[in-house]
Amino acid sequence: MTAGSPASDSLWGRTLVLLLLVIVLITGAALAYAQLTDDRSAPAPPAIAEKLVILQAERSELQARADSLARLEMLSSFRAASLLFDALASRYEPEREQPFDRLPAPRREMFARLEALNAALRAAIDRPGTPGGAAAVEQAANGIPADLEWMASFDSTPVILSYTPMFLAPRRTVPSDSPAPAGDDPVIEIEILGLRLTRDRTPPVLTIGSWRGEAIIMPERLKFIVPRSAFPNDAKHARFASGSLFVRHASRVVAFQLLFTSIPEMVGAFAFDQKVRSAQPDSNTLVSPEILARAPAGEARTVRRCFDPPPGWRFDKSKRRVVIVERLGWIDDIPDETMNSGSVAFVREDRPTQICVAVVAKAATKAARTATIGRFEATLVRDVTVDRTVKSGTRALDWNAPVSVPVEAGMAEWKLYVRLFDEIDREYEGGAGGAAVPSGLPFLRIAIEDGNKLTIGADLAGFR
Repeated sequence: MTAGSPASDSLWGRTLVLLLLVIVLITGAALAYAQLTDDRSAPAPPAIAEKLVILQAERSELQARADSLARLEMLSSFRAASLLFDALASRYEPEREQPFDRLPAPRREMFARLEALNAALRAAIDRPGTPGGAAAVEQAANGIPADLEWMASFDSTPVILSYTPMFLAPRRTVPSDSPAPAGDDPVIEIEILGLRLTRDRTPPVLTIGSWRGEAIIMPERLKFIVPRSAFPNDAKHARFASGSLFVRHASRVVAFQLLFTSIPEMVGAFAFDQKVRSAQPDSNTLVSPEILARAPAGEARTVRRCFDPPPGWRFDKSKRRVVIVERLGWIDDIPDETMNSGSVAFVREDRPTQICVAVVAKAATKAARTATIGRFEATLVRDVTVDRTVKSGTRALDWNAPVSVPVEAGMAEWKLYVRLFDEIDREYEGGAGGAAVPSGLPFLRIAIEDGNKLTIGADLAGFR
């Protein structure tokens, strides 16, 4: 067989086809293996349970880090987040292991709202005092009540829409007419509004610390009478206090967290500084320039000069005098001062604020030439503004017991320094003629009353 024959060409073609087939098989196997490897290394999509755990952990951390001001200003937002979280946890308990991304978009939006609220809370807590921080938190929480009502409209699980109170008054300032159990321990009435909270025969139970109580059941409402001692009661700081509500539903127990802020026994203290402005007299002596009057032989001449006080001063005309510096006279160029009968005297002013002087040179005989030099001295007076600071010193604040500090006569400006709950610092300022001063805190009242006293008070009614 010779090279280039049809037989050899056919063999070569079959060999090439076989090689291509082997390459295709190897490449396909490699791609399949790579795809299998990628599938095994790619993380599984997050489950609903994972989302819930992350959201709960973030909010718990933020509650632990919140200071007294955050526990007051942002309590409603923390409570809204807790209510929505518990509603979602209750709704998705049977489906916790399902992929989160399979939820309908409206359901995912509620999770996104909680994430956005946590982010706003974190920003406000990380940077306290930043303008707009509390407002951003409130805005992020605005849609939660609507979410709860939307869920309540078609879900079959229990849901809490709201509960009271928000703030727990200190034990010693709980109203005296409030019912109290044995031992005169004041009580807190907790009322919970929601849906499907009592479908099981087992009454809902609330636990706070070691205290445990069953609900008084009313239509779509639960009521608990809780001794104040069951809650923490800090002397100086506002603290979060929480309880757990347990509701039986469809052979399982559904739990809800109830969050409150416990108001401390002690309010804090303040200091009131006043800048008192008064006018004090100041005086000086003005010596005028010398004035010369000359008269030819046998004649008289008068030179009149008027003087204004320096800016800001005025003449005390009860304290002035003229001075004849020199009175000269000559006869045939021989000096003889007796030949001068001139004078220096105050005369009528052009304006009331001036002093005018007339210097007169007058010959005693027809042959005498004369010259008179005169001036005046006067006391200058003015009112000098003097500021002094009157300090009240540190004064204690107590609940429902306003404190008044007299306003000094001539008070021009004031500053009020307030420290609340041992960690909230506020500074206020104003001037004479002011009235009510916005404190920025619902329970703190500041007012200048009748222009003669500052009154500052902490009113627990501001927490209701």
